[in-house]
Parts: sequence; structure tokens; C-alpha cells
Amino acid sequence: MTDILVFQFVTLFVMIDPVGVAALFVGIAAHIAAAERRAMAVRGVAIATVVLVTFAIVGDLLLRSMGISLGAFQIAGGVLFFLISIDMVFARQTGLRSITESEDEEAVHKADVSVFPFAIPLIAGPGAMTSVVLLMRQAEGEFVQQASVIIVLVAVLALTLAATLIADRVMKVLGQTGVNVVSRVLGLILAALAVQIMIDGLMKVVPGLAG
Repeated sequence: MTDILVFQFVTLFVMIDPVGVAALFVGIAAHIAAAERRAMAVRGVAIATVVLVTFAIVGDLLLRSMGISLGAFQIAGGVLFFLISIDMVFARQTGLRSITESEDEEAVHKADVSVFPFAIPLIAGPGAMTSVVLLMRQAEGEFVQQASVIIVLVAVLALTLAATLIADRVMKVLGQTGVNVVSRVLGLILAALAVQIMIDGLMKVVPGLAG
């Protein structure tokens, strides 16, 4: 069970990337007063939590209704994770795990950035949504494991909130270079996870590969 919890935590922590999210939040909310910025951080993480927990519960049913198998979803999720890991390793932003230039420009002029772009897509983006559904599918039929996915998800989101609330101090200590170093390390871990997930998916789609 410990191995499962570690896998769930690493997957969600790397995918949501609390430090990277906090750094991006500082950038899009720099024009907002400190007290309001903290309120937006709390509101944004709360909204993202509702979205991700809901998606964890009903996302699998949605995929099943579309006839998507676990193996196919693992392969697709692995490919997506690998693309995101490339962004992280090379410290570039393509919209897979961040916001686009036009979205960033819009956010700067918004009075409230808690829903967009902070909650969605910075926290509850396609990668995070894919992660929770994939983890829930892997724990199919195991209530304890499925419950642990939700618990670990909430824990990672709590860390995201903590990092966001102290983002100013984190940025002063780490600087943009430090944040990029952390992102690169997490990206390497995510790349390895992505490859393993794709291998597991291929073994389900083509059972003969297991031999």
C-alpha cells in the first residue's frame, strides 16, 4: 500500500507542480493587493479541488460511456505526460501546463484571476485531470486505493495552496532559475512515469507483450 501511495503522490505532485503553479500565480496576480491575492489563492485552490475531485469520481464513467479502455487511456495519458515533461525539462510554456500568451495578457487585466487562469487551467488542467482519472481507473474495484487517490489529491492541493500563499518569499529565495531547476527535476521524474504508464497500457492492449 505504501508503494501505491508513493506512486499516487509523485504522479499528482509532479503533474500539478505546486512550486511552478505558485510562481505563475505571482506573475499573473502581481498587480493585485496582497490581502486580495491571498483570498484569490484560497478561492482558486478550492475551485480546482472541486473540479478535480468531481472529475476523479465521474471521469471514468464518462470514458466508459465512450468505450475507451484502460489500456488506451494509459497510452494516451502517457503520451500527454511525456509532452508535458518535455516542457518542464526545457522550461518552456506551450499551453499544456500553463496559459498561453493571449490568456496571460487577459489575466493581467482581470480583477479576479482565481477561477481563470489560476484554478483552470493552471491547477486543474488537462494533465491533472488525466492523472486523477488514470489513478482512479488503476484502482478500479479497490475502494481503499480509490479513496487514497482523493486523499492524496487533496494533500497535493493543500501543498499547492501553501506554496501559493508564500509564493513571494519562495520566488525571492529560489528566483526564476531555482524554480526552473525544480521544474526540470520534476520533469525528468514525470518522463520516466510517462514511459512506464505507456508500457503498462501497451501490455493491456497487446497482451502478448507481457511475455
